[in-house]
Amino acid sequence: MPKSEATPTRPCLLLLDGHSLAYRAFYALPEENFSTTTGQTTNAVYGFTSMLVNVLRDERPTHVAVCFDRSEPTFRHEEYADYKANRSASPDSFRSQMSLIHEVLDALRVPHLSLAGYEADDLIATLATRAAEQDMNVLVVTGDRDALQLVDERITVLMTRIGISNMTRFTPEAVLEKYELTPAQYPDFAAIRGDSSDNLKNIPGVGEKTAAKWIREFGSLEELVNRVDEVKGKVGDKLRDHLDQVLMNRRLTQLIRDVPLEHEVTALEIGAPDREEINKILDTLEFRGEIRDRLFKTIGSAETEAEEGFEVEVVTLGPDEVGPWLRALPEGRAGLAFKGTYGSGTGRVDSIAIAAAGAGAEAGRAAKGGSGAAFIDPTRLTEADEAALREWLADASKPKAVHDAKGPMLALWAQGMELRGLTCDTALAAYLAMPGQRSFPLEDLVRVYLRRELRSEADNGGQASLFDAEDDDGARDLALRALAVGELADALEAFLEPLGGTHLMRDVELPLVTVLAELERAGIAADREYLSGLEAEFGAAVKQAVEAAHASVGGEQFNLGSPKQLQEILFVKLNLPKTKKTKTGYTTDASALAWLAAQTEHELPTIMLRHRDQAKLKVTVEGLIKEIADDGRIHTTFNQIIAVTGRLSSEKPNLQNIPIRTAEGRRIRQGFVVGKGFETLLTADYSQIELRVMAHLSGDEALIASFESGHDFHMATAARVFDVEPGKVTGEMRAKIKAMNYGLAYGLSDFGLSEQLNIPVSEARALKEEYFEEFGGVRDFLNAIVAQARNDGYTETILGRRRYLPDLNSDNRQRREIAERMALNAPIQGSAADIIKVAMLNVQGALKEAALGSRMLLQVHDELVFEVAPGELETLRELVTDRMNAAYSLRVPLAVSVGVGRTWEDAGH
Repeated sequence: MPKSEATPTRPCLLLLDGHSLAYRAFYALPEENFSTTTGQTTNAVYGFTSMLVNVLRDERPTHVAVCFDRSEPTFRHEEYADYKANRSASPDSFRSQMSLIHEVLDALRVPHLSLAGYEADDLIATLATRAAEQDMNVLVVTGDRDALQLVDERITVLMTRIGISNMTRFTPEAVLEKYELTPAQYPDFAAIRGDSSDNLKNIPGVGEKTAAKWIREFGSLEELVNRVDEVKGKVGDKLRDHLDQVLMNRRLTQLIRDVPLEHEVTALEIGAPDREEINKILDTLEFRGEIRDRLFKTIGSAETEAEEGFEVEVVTLGPDEVGPWLRALPEGRAGLAFKGTYGSGTGRVDSIAIAAAGAGAEAGRAAKGGSGAAFIDPTRLTEADEAALREWLADASKPKAVHDAKGPMLALWAQGMELRGLTCDTALAAYLAMPGQRSFPLEDLVRVYLRRELRSEADNGGQASLFDAEDDDGARDLALRALAVGELADALEAFLEPLGGTHLMRDVELPLVTVLAELERAGIAADREYLSGLEAEFGAAVKQAVEAAHASVGGEQFNLGSPKQLQEILFVKLNLPKTKKTKTGYTTDASALAWLAAQTEHELPTIMLRHRDQAKLKVTVEGLIKEIADDGRIHTTFNQIIAVTGRLSSEKPNLQNIPIRTAEGRRIRQGFVVGKGFETLLTADYSQIELRVMAHLSGDEALIASFESGHDFHMATAARVFDVEPGKVTGEMRAKIKAMNYGLAYGLSDFGLSEQLNIPVSEARALKEEYFEEFGGVRDFLNAIVAQARNDGYTETILGRRRYLPDLNSDNRQRREIAERMALNAPIQGSAADIIKVAMLNVQGALKEAALGSRMLLQVHDELVFEVAPGELETLRELVTDRMNAAYSLRVPLAVSVGVGRTWEDAGH
């Protein structure tokens, strides 16, 4: 896109139609791909922000403002009651994002304007006119063609075409080329054409070509009206019949250029954005990576003095220089950075940078004696170098800080080295400080906590290089990262201390890094032949379901994976009852298909559900087979800094995604087997841990008594709720109360409970009221959680893990209710996560202390999986049960179930 005409002597005002662009972004980006971990949809705010950054970058305006519509009626509604009456209400997921867009604009210091009684277009017209009169250039960004009437030698319109990134630049020449009309003639043409989006009626049988021809022929609408009798034929009759409508359209289409705005265009000059507020809102929205980098590059010229780089002494250590340099390191924690390839089962470190404590405060050229930062290329090491490096890395008395340490730790192991003495992992520390984020790039953390950029001062400002002449860019960059990690570790620890996060970091999360690395290195054996047979079986079932689906509609071929084609078959060809309407048609998701199967006698919905189940199973097994390494084992990667509740997750493959509640899903677990040299697998999991945590935290005596009764817990609670003897609790009663028990622990709403039990919302609400009549302590506890979190802004687990929920005080009801459900869920789920992490540390420590050959392989949900060495079964069973039970003392004691078998499924219990 060409740059604007703005020069130092002619400023440029950028005006944006906020609602138009946000709405276009909302429908251009899929909702399901843009949401925060709290459930807040962000596609509109992401698209709008991305578009704004692009325009600021490409056009380089000197002044900017975003104009928004208001909800109040305008003067156009007063003249024409049906103005825009055909527009449906904006989706809740769109409306909830408007305040977030305003927050982004506030952080960027971009003015946003609106005025009751006027539309955004009118504000834009007024500001554009004032700016042009003051000899400014103006750029108008909008999706509304009415803005074309503003175009002149000073005012250019950038019209969005497809999505939010493709725009057409309309100058007077471009308007003339496209419509063969001048911008001044455009509103006359638009009045005849009509505008369905504004509910402005057109003349039946008169299209754009005829409308444009009339304006070109007569010069203007006024002249056309004066000579209307000259228009012959049926179209002339229709014009005369609808002349009042056309004239009203013209009045409503005309943009107002003298709106009584208090803002002067000179006050819209671009100022210095609030970088701290920008980082804060981007963190809240969970925007990172590309858009964050693009935004900061765009506003880079407005950096404040606080946003500086780093000064660091750095040297590349040659042969026989590593040992002396390491031995001369000053006391204090060193920052480390690694470059290499990392994997769960293997990896390789290609280069290492070590920054001495306080290196950033040094100045001048580095001496090769332990100060500043050193770059080490492992391929250049002598035997003495390698021994010195190995000894220093493995020395637990030498404190070290690393960013995201697990990958380098695994790679070092593969090269025969150990990493000990880790006192801070800056990615982990940032996760505890900001658990709502999904990733923690070092560059972002440096900006937020150190208010600096990850660059050397030699990169900016023309300073002399502080780097050894033999260093290349790779060495310099890695040294910078090592220095930044060391300083960031101090800042993050200082940040966590008053929040109570130091204990969680030091005693749980940090030692768990090593445990997870050990699990990933071990992996779990897989039966490739069995899994291949299972894949073929599920593939055949998918093919059979496709054939059955086609046969159910008379042999008509259609793509079962195409929502559009499926909608056509279900709701047009078969005329089945309509499901929930979405912007792409009637929904065909699993719940909709289940509803159709229950409401109709047609077999297709049931076939579709079976097809999706089998297809999902096939894909799951395919993924497992691809991840079997050369050693015959699957080495999943455990994610410690993803889930806001503190739960671990896994990927490559995602072992938590293996279904265990269906017989077919459990067959997949049969593919995980005991490895060579081991006797059997052992699994151990916590029984109903979330409910035990809820009983402990709430202190509800009736709930505690239900656990202590000796009866099945769900049966015991059902007996209390329905006031019957435990032996008289029916399966339906137990199912309802089981859903209630877990639903409360997961923040389930009345609607969610009704969906789960397939009962009316009123019945679900009544069931919850009955439950709380018996377990009033639970009700009071849940109410107190939300009230306390609303006051504090966060929830806490039993170990002090915080989850921040600023939306608890939001004016937006949808956002507030989502945050309330998160507040109910976080302390219970998070405490359960804390407990199993402590259990893993206890068990792994006990295994090493006892010098057992058995080893822990997996942690999935509340379950641990072990490989048992010959002759150690009973010892391991006792050790695991004891250490897991001792992980935390609850008012309702923890209960551990143990199973043994050749496969993961056989070892289930």
